Amino acid sequence: MGHLDHATFGWLTPVLSYAMACTGAALGLRCTVRALGATGRSRRNWLLTAASAIGTGIWTMHFVAMLGFGVHGTDIRYDVPLTILSQLVAMIVVCAGVFAVGYGRDRGRVRALLIGGLTTGLGVASMHYLGMAAVRLHGDVTYDPVMVGLSVLIAVVAATAALWAALNIRSPAAVTVASLVMGAAVSSMHYTAMFAVHVRVTPSGEVLPGATAMQFIFPLAVGLGSYLFLTSAFVALSPTAGEREATASAQRPVGLAG
Repeated sequence: MGHLDHATFGWLTPVLSYAMACTGAALGLRCTVRALGATGRSRRNWLLTAASAIGTGIWTMHFVAMLGFGVHGTDIRYDVPLTILSQLVAMIVVCAGVFAVGYGRDRGRVRALLIGGLTTGLGVASMHYLGMAAVRLHGDVTYDPVMVGLSVLIAVVAATAALWAALNIRSPAAVTVASLVMGAAVSSMHYTAMFAVHVRVTPSGEVLPGATAMQFIFPLAVGLGSYLFLTSAFVALSPTAGEREATASAQRPVGLAG
């Protein structure tokens, strides 16, 4: 068995990946709160932004953490199409879960929450294992089924908790706390899934197909991380529905206001 190292750069990649997960969760929750206070096209746009933020945060968290993944005795490469597919899966399933909550809550809050949490959690797990399927190395990769099942369970519970927070939490302070918890849950899911991995190294001089983490994943993670921070700034500066209503009320003539 090859010795696996999940933090070849020390605490840098775990801490940075956790920060990405928290940022995506915070932005997604804030956008969902805005969506639930909006209607029509505005609600749809806020939900799309929320889904892209959460999906981007989760995917970036996964692959920033993977920058620290190494196996003694073999190089590691990544299949580019599969890696991109894992990102698309993250976006699509998170979007489905967020929309299930955003539009389904009027017909049944609990039902919408359970459907959204299950869909999103399974999607997060699918994203992770698709990303792992993109790994190319000299050897065979196997998984501990118990740890795989536990990682999927954590993903579903974490997704359900995040969507519950989106439905029930309104204050910025509460959103911050919920985001920290969500980031910890996503990180726990990732490392639980990584502890399920076993590698039997087969030494070989053949050149592995695919791209190295620094050639492909690092630039993409930096780009998506920049998107998260820029979008966070936009949302922070965008007035809420209550602030817009207060501004309109203040601008109304006194006679009409009465």
